[in-house]
Amino acid sequence: MRSMQNDATEEAIRALRALILSGERYRQVLSDYVGLGVTDTQAVSYLTVHGDRGQNELAADLGLSSSASTALVDRLEREGIAERYPHPNDRRRTLVRLTSRGHAVVDLSRGWLLAGFHDIPQDDHQMVAATLRSIADRLSERSAEVKQGDGTTFVHP
Repeated sequence: MRSMQNDATEEAIRALRALILSGERYRQVLSDYVGLGVTDTQAVSYLTVHGDRGQNELAADLGLSSSASTALVDRLEREGIAERYPHPNDRRRTLVRLTSRGHAVVDLSRGWLLAGFHDIPQDDHQMVAATLRSIADRLSERSAEVKQGDGTTFVHP
């Protein structure tokens, strides 16, 4: 029984790796297709998932320095993908939001992503969404732990 469980777990991990690789390839092709950099389309996805955010939040969550995030948002504004606007409650802050062109990129990518659900029955979409969200949350948590230094280090064999 344990061997079957290990085999199933290993297959799930391989499938997750395949999904991540497919996602990375999707990001590269989408970026080329819409004429943006990979980091730019990551920012579009981030804003789509999390909504309007401050530039510092965007930088931290994308793993960018402050100057790199300024350059990123400058590029997004030049391309008409996103815009800065004043925070409604804090005059010292600005927020970043997608423009109509940014939403057009989201709509295009949504169609591409929707193709991934082609063979999954509609009744299973909620379960798939919950599973994917759970996996994404655990991966984000682990990444944050490692980034903050959880006391473990990688040792080359």
